[in-house]
Amino acid sequence: MEEDIKRQIAEQRELLQNVFVSVEKTRKYFMWTMIMSLVFFLLPLIAILVLLPMIMSGLTVGYGGGL
Repeated sequence: MEEDIKRQIAEQRELLQNVFVSVEKTRKYFMWTMIMSLVFFLLPLIAILVLLPMIMSGLTVGYGGGL
């Protein structure tokens, strides 16, 4: 009886280790997905903030307004 319990505990320990590895892979996947989502959202916003004044300046010069 005791050997059976020890065997079951060893099997459960192995399965638990497999679950842990899988959870860590999933966690890293979600982390990189979040990072890439932020990058693809923030980079265009930063580009707009940098380029919009230059574009507007070029347009107003064309209309004779000039800033």
